Amino acid sequence: MPKRINDDEEKSNYLKEYSKYSSLVFQMIAIAALGVLGGIQLDKWLKMKGPVFTITLTVVMTLFAIFHLFRTLLKK
Repeated sequence: MPKRINDDEEKSNYLKEYSKYSSLVFQMIAIAALGVLGGIQLDKWLKMKGPVFTITLTVVMTLFAIFHLFRTLLKK
């Protein structure tokens, strides 16, 4: 039985959507990881007693990642 054109189009659309959302997940993870690693390095470099920059940069970069997610999803 030959494949219908609609089946191929649906599969193509599914793969495009899957790759779009999976790349967004990896981008969010990378942004948050940069905040954590950058904060750790700043805390070490400035010899802080507590993880001030680690916590601050983690929160700021996570908020930025969420902003980036919404901006990307709401784009036409």
